[in-house]
Amino acid sequence: MSLMDLDLIAKALPQAWTSTVLGQVGGSNIKVLRMDEMSIEAEVHDYTEGLLVISGQLLLGVDGESVRVGEGQIYLAKAGVPHAVLSGSHGTLVIIDV
Repeated sequence: MSLMDLDLIAKALPQAWTSTVLGQVGGSNIKVLRMDEMSIEAEVHDYTEGLLVISGQLLLGVDGESVRVGEGQIYLAKAGVPHAVLSGSHGTLVIIDV
């Protein structure tokens, strides 16, 4: 197993909100990306998506509610449930496609 500095990897990515796959664990993709202040329209997946904030914060809109995910917190976006990124998100995010 390799040691990875997630903040450094995210900062080196050419574009915010574009993830790179770090590897797989048990068939689940582990991805990292750099968040910026812009919002992202709602999306829906046919799988549960784990959203783990490494640094900064992730602001989500889910079922008409605002959800703040802080450093060291994870949000599980359930399969089939639309979720949008609200403006003000920033930092490093790890995505686990379950």
